[in-house]
Amino acid sequence: EILIDQGTEDVFLDEQLYPHIFEEACEAAGQPLKLRRQEGYDHGYYFISTFMADHLQHHAKALGVSR
Repeated sequence: EILIDQGTEDVFLDEQLYPHIFEEACEAAGQPLKLRRQEGYDHGYYFISTFMADHLQHHAKALGVSR
């Protein structure tokens, strides 16, 4: 499963990122995707640092690493 966090206030959302197109491609290919739209977040450091631990845990689980 691919995990993506996307801030709803990201200035790059409408002109560069297009997460909805990626979401459609994953669906068409049968690729599991968890696209979490985070209300009020932009593309900045605070956004990234807020969800970093979730992503590390997600990848560790996918690799079979346990703490």
